Amino acid sequence: MKELQYNFPQIMGILNVTPDSFFDGNRYRTEQAVLNRVSQMLSEGADIIDIGAFSSRPGADFVSYKEELKRLMPFLKQIKKHFPQAVLSIDTYRHQIAQEAIAEGAHIINDISAGNLDPMMFETVAQLQVPYIMMHMQGQPKNMQLNPQYNQVITDILTFFEEKIAELNRLDFNQIIIDPGFGFGKTLEQNYEILQHLNRFNQLDYPVLVGLSRKSMLYKPLHIKPEEALNATTVVHTIALLNGAKILRVHDVKQAVETLKIMNLLHKKDD
Repeated sequence: MKELQYNFPQIMGILNVTPDSFFDGNRYRTEQAVLNRVSQMLSEGADIIDIGAFSSRPGADFVSYKEELKRLMPFLKQIKKHFPQAVLSIDTYRHQIAQEAIAEGAHIINDISAGNLDPMMFETVAQLQVPYIMMHMQGQPKNMQLNPQYNQVITDILTFFEEKIAELNRLDFNQIIIDPGFGFGKTLEQNYEILQHLNRFNQLDYPVLVGLSRKSMLYKPLHIKPEEALNATTVVHTIALLNGAKILRVHDVKQAVETLKIMNLLHKKDD
């Protein structure tokens, strides 16, 4: 297994091999399109490529295990063949997909449900001993935005992660990355409260990943389309980095890398 080097912050480029993602659905559905996209993201400075074979956008339809596997594995094999040094993350909540992807050469598991949608996931990642991104989501993609409810959103999510971390630690597993789950069972106001207080998640002592790229919390208040939300994305990426985010999961690698370079200059000045 490839030894991953964590020189944070890092940029994770999104590769959706799905027909229905909210921003780039059906764009990367052929082998050549996928390989061209991976090549572009790596050349622009992506540290990780995150491959997803099902859409988790609000209201997304269920995708079977067989369909997810059918979408994912041919592309994963080709990416490994053409880019053997690339660090690959697999966006899945199914432990079987995680097992097969790691066996095929992937390095990281990115689970939107933090084990809630598959009770075998924690045991599986503990056996695999690969980095595991666990995201907070209230409900499921099909219904998560209908009426999200919290007592106190920051405290509730922190408690959720504390319990999940304890469960994984009991399995002798600690290669954990946490994702507060912007847009996954949160109102617009709750998303911005999380962004404002993102530094509170640093108390968990694990790296924090944020997925903010072109999301509805950006384009809806501005009355624009996702395709027009790059500037807003850069703004929230800057805020997230200032508040301790260690991984940015992005559609636009070049711009995210530029943002990170400017932030690094700022930190060097502080040093």
